[in-house]
Amino acid sequence: MGTAISLDLADDRPAAELAGLADEVFAWLRDVDARFSTYRADSEVCRFDRGELPLAGASADLRAVLERCADLWAATDGWFDAYATGGLDPSGYVKGWATQVASDRLLAAGVANHCLNAGGDVRVRGLSSTGRPWRVGIRHPWDATSTCLVLTGTDLAVATSGVYERGHHVRDPRRGAPARGLRSVTVVGADLGVADAYATAAVAMGGAGIGWLDRLAGHRHAVVTDDGRCLHSRDLPLAE
Repeated sequence: MGTAISLDLADDRPAAELAGLADEVFAWLRDVDARFSTYRADSEVCRFDRGELPLAGASADLRAVLERCADLWAATDGWFDAYATGGLDPSGYVKGWATQVASDRLLAAGVANHCLNAGGDVRVRGLSSTGRPWRVGIRHPWDATSTCLVLTGTDLAVATSGVYERGHHVRDPRRGAPARGLRSVTVVGADLGVADAYATAAVAMGGAGIGWLDRLAGHRHAVVTDDGRCLHSRDLPLAE
C-alpha cells in the first residue's frame, strides 16, 4: 500500500500462534494491495477502470467497495469521490476498510487485544501489553518526530488524512484542483473505512470541512489547518 504497517498483538498466547495470526493479517493486506492498487496495471481496480473487467466478473470485495464508495459519495454530498482524479481510485476508503476487516478477523479469532496501524489508519481493541488502554499519537503535520495530540481508548477506529507526506494529493472534486485549507484531518469512529472516507472528504472540503465535521453524528475529529490552528471535538478521547 506504499506505507508502513505495524501490528501489535497483546494477548497472552504462544509466540507461534501469534506469528501465525500476524502472517494472516499481512497476507490479507498484501492481497488487498495487489487487487486494489491504482499503481499496478494488472490490479483488479485498474482492469475494471479500463473496462477490461465487467462488474459481473469482479470479485465480491470489489463490488462491495464500489457500492460503499457510492454510498459515501451520497453521504458526503459528493465530497468523497472515488473518481475525483478522473479515474477510479477508491484508496480513500480501501486502506481503512482493509484494516478494519483485518481487525474484525482478529477479534473473531479471539484476539481481543490488538493494535493495527496502516500508515496512520489505526484500529485498536482491548488493552495494550501494559494492561492499559491503547495510546494513539496523531502525527504533527510539520514535524514527523512529534505528535500534536494523543488519543486513548479500548475500541477506537482512528483515520487521518493529510497532505504532509504525499503533498496536496486529495482533490476538490468540484474544482478539479488540489484541496487547500486543512493540513491534517483525523476522524474517530467505530468503522475505520468510513472514518477514512470522512477524513478524506473533510480535507477535500477545505475550511468548510470543519463545520461539516462538527455536525457529523457518531464521530469525533481533530483538525490542523494550513495556518497552524489545531481544533478538535470537545469529547475527543485525549490522553492525560
